[in-house]
Order: sequence, then C-alpha cells, then structure tokens
Amino acid sequence: MSGLTIRDVIKRYGSVQVMHGVNLDIADGEFCVFVGPSGCGKSTLLRMIAGLEDITGGTVHIGARDVTRMDPSERGVAMVFQTYALYPHMTVKENMGFGLKMNGHPKAEIETKVAEASRILKLDEYLARKPAALSGGQRQRVSIGRAIVRGPEVFLFDEPLSNLDAELRVDMRVEIARLHKEIGATMVYVTHDQVEAMTLADKIVVLRLGRIEQVGAPLDLYRDPDNRFVAGFIGSPSMNFLDGKVENGAIAVSALRGSVTPPISMPSDGTKVSLGIRPEHLSIDPAGDTHTVDLCEALGGVSYAYLVGESGERITVEERGDIRSNEGDRVGLSFDHARAMVFDATTEMRLR
Repeated sequence: MSGLTIRDVIKRYGSVQVMHGVNLDIADGEFCVFVGPSGCGKSTLLRMIAGLEDITGGTVHIGARDVTRMDPSERGVAMVFQTYALYPHMTVKENMGFGLKMNGHPKAEIETKVAEASRILKLDEYLARKPAALSGGQRQRVSIGRAIVRGPEVFLFDEPLSNLDAELRVDMRVEIARLHKEIGATMVYVTHDQVEAMTLADKIVVLRLGRIEQVGAPLDLYRDPDNRFVAGFIGSPSMNFLDGKVENGAIAVSALRGSVTPPISMPSDGTKVSLGIRPEHLSIDPAGDTHTVDLCEALGGVSYAYLVGESGERITVEERGDIRSNEGDRVGLSFDHARAMVFDATTEMRLR
C-alpha cells in the first residue's frame, strides 16, 4: 500500500479554473474523505488522482511514483463509482474476476483473489447469482470486491452510497469501515454527506470552490473550525450564526438582548462579528420571551426546536429529556459563553 502526495494541483476547462493549487498529504493506510457542497471540486480532484481527468498543473505522487501523466491503468488505483457498473450477464464471481481475466492473470490466481474478496465482503452465498438477483447494497459490495481483487495501492470511492436507501447506507457505511480496518489500505472517499465523513474518516478535507478550506480529524474540525464555512458545514443540524458587534470589550448580540463574552482576544470596538453556537450548546429558558418556537422535530431521544426571533433570525436548539418545547411557545435562550465561536463578519475567519 502507499500514501498520496498532491502538490499545487490546478485544473482548468478552457479559460475557467476550477481547482486552485491544491496541496494535500494522505498517509499510507489512511482513510481520507473529501467533503463539500456541489461544485466544490471534490469529484474532480478524485478523478485527477485516478487519471480520469487531465491535470493542468501540479503533480500527484502515489508512494514514491510520480503518476501525474500516467495512464489510469498504470497508477495502481481502483475506483468504486456511484453506479455499480456490473455486467448483467455475468455472475458475481465472474464480475469480480473479469478485470484480472482480461489482463491475462492465471485462473488459479483469479480464483484465490475472488475467494478472498468474497470472504472479506461476505459474498460467498451470492457468487453464482447475477446482479439482477441482488439488492442495491449487495451490488455495491460486488463493485467493491471487484476493486479489492485488483490489489490496488489506493482505493478511490466516488459517492458509493448515494444510490442506496437510508437503512442500506448505514449498513454499507459499517461494511466500508470494517473493510478498511481489515485490509488497512489507503482510501480516498468523496461524499456530500457529512455523517459519512464524520463516521468513516481518519482525515477530512473540506473543499469549497476548488480550494481546501481545512484538513483535520473529524472531531478536530467539529470542535475547532478555522472559519465560518467549515463551522457551518461540519455538524448536523448546522451551527447557528448570530450577527453581533464588539462594544466595550464584549459582543453585543441583538438577537439575545444582551452581550456575550467568549474567552478570546477581543477585537476593537465597532468590529462586526458573527457568533456561532451549536444547537446542543443552547438551552431553552421557558421563562424568556425573545423567541417563538416555530417548529419542533421529535426524533425520540432528541428533539430539535426551530426558533424565530423578533428580528427574524432563526435558531435551532437541541433538546433532550422529558420536558420539551411546543410550537408557539415564547422562550428565551441561555448558553455557556465559552462554547460560542466568533468569526469576523468580513473575512469569515475564526477569531481566537
């Protein structure tokens, strides 16, 4: 297995530049997830690693090899796509071994590698079936098995679970995590689903408009985001953002009818800021009257109350326990000021 090194990678389509000097190191055996909104460049970057997109500038190394201009078949990667791309007339066993057969590998070697991939993915009882007789999750496992038998240095996943229903997505997420633990391969995984990113990744790369916003372990990005974009993107429901202004060494927040004093080096008076508070760090004060409960989502062990303030701001609050808010209630809010994050309103960078 090998790691990945990406240096100053640029991608242009004609006069339009979509990737802007990306630099990234992925260690051998690491599970790295690319996340970001649609159009951020995550799939484009993955396809450049695979060799399916030409690189306008920069280099890509897999291990010690510079693969920037290599053909996809020479790079030592295997890609699992959103669509299963299985041959409908072939059995599971034939689908998994087809690539090796076409490359002239001995039959005994193909049998051994298919059997090992089948064991890892628990596909033994389905080897004689054709894709039409499989569920979506089983088809995706066959697609992953086809990648495993190639013995690649790096596995690439392009939103492999997006075609599955909610229950199957959870099952396959567990399967992929277990697969990584068992074979210890370097994996690069693209998704727009932050739950997949948080649960699967050793390292998350947050992309926006062809640039890397932040790289780090899942909980590090959640607890210590560098800017407002990362803070709002990582976490579900999203972080609440309230407009404020620095006054007399504190942050005046009209939505809270008061001031906040987070433990940071406070900028000069008059500076406009954005106060970020996660839903789980807010508490509802039934005796207050600053906000109206517009909607409640009861999910069993947790509920989310969606509040509307007097000036129209919307705030999401996580509630647990037996006593929860009702729609139409007039409530106040309280929170630990040390939990709040402060962002410059102009640059959107975190103030620390």
